[in-house]
Amino acid sequence: MTADDGPAGVPPLHLPRRTRLLLYGAIALLVGAVVADLVTGPGTTLSPVLAVAPVLAGATTRTARVPLIAGAIAVLAVGLLETTNTDLPTEVHVTALITVLAATLASAANVVLVAARERQLYQVRTVAEAAQRALLRPPAGRIGPLRLAVRYVAAAAEARIGGDLYAVMETRFGVRILLGDVQGHGLPAVETAADVLGVFREAARTEPDLTRVAERMDAALAARSEDGRFTTALLLNVAPDRDTVTIVNCGHPDPLLRRGGRVSDLEPPFPAPPLGLLGLTGSGYPAGRFEPRLGDLLLLHTDGVSEARDAEGRFYPLAERLPCLPAGNPQDLLDALLADVRGWVGEAGLADDAALLALLWEQ
Repeated sequence: MTADDGPAGVPPLHLPRRTRLLLYGAIALLVGAVVADLVTGPGTTLSPVLAVAPVLAGATTRTARVPLIAGAIAVLAVGLLETTNTDLPTEVHVTALITVLAATLASAANVVLVAARERQLYQVRTVAEAAQRALLRPPAGRIGPLRLAVRYVAAAAEARIGGDLYAVMETRFGVRILLGDVQGHGLPAVETAADVLGVFREAARTEPDLTRVAERMDAALAARSEDGRFTTALLLNVAPDRDTVTIVNCGHPDPLLRRGGRVSDLEPPFPAPPLGLLGLTGSGYPAGRFEPRLGDLLLLHTDGVSEARDAEGRFYPLAERLPCLPAGNPQDLLDALLADVRGWVGEAGLADDAALLALLWEQ
């Protein structure tokens, strides 16, 4: 009962421990009913209870033959009980037999239907994973002295991609990084994310000034007048010598710098709007700079992390928790951070998609 491979195209069925215990309890009751029927004499019967057998079998599998086999065994058991309950009218035994057969066929049909739906969902998720790999290309784990790690978690369990986005590119101007969050959800947000990534990848290779990259992305989004979606974003340029980092913040949560066990926000020189809304302000995007040191860790995140809430509605204290997380490498840090966030939100789960990108300066 722990797993069933099922038909092709359907992932294995894994039953949680609590579910297995409930099924074991139901089977024990069923066996107890059969034993009670055998010892209570020829004037009573519990044989209709055997209709539960194919239903229980169907709950543990994605293959129709399993409830059919269980139903066949239940039919044989009904026949056995009929030979011991000779004082009952034939109608009672026929009713029990029909009940078992009907439950068997219904359970087998339900297994076939559920397996077909799971196969469709599995195929959709496979396509979504392929789309994610095409749009959100995993970066190299190391670029010179710079170590990187990225994590993306969709809020919906059945989803694999949403409106959060990231990109890391090596260019003649340095390593250029984007992390953003498209307004809204669903396919329209994914389409906008694809447009933003396309413009960034082209502009990052040709524009020496990072603010111009942001302005081109803003213009592209502003031209999408049909939906008016905007995108908060962080753009980074790590200079070829890795000694200077330029940051352009387009209405996004500030990146966090962990240095010597302390965490600080890297705030922009002045606030700027998200991509797609620059025309409302009549200003430009400011560029901030900082000089990293060996051992510095820079964390970029979307609000799916910083605005994750616990059962009491409190936001996840990212800046407070970050110093306590593993400092070995970005991969371990992000794994520990996501585990900590999941523990914070509990069974409710994340309410929004979450993207994380960590940079560590090493020798």
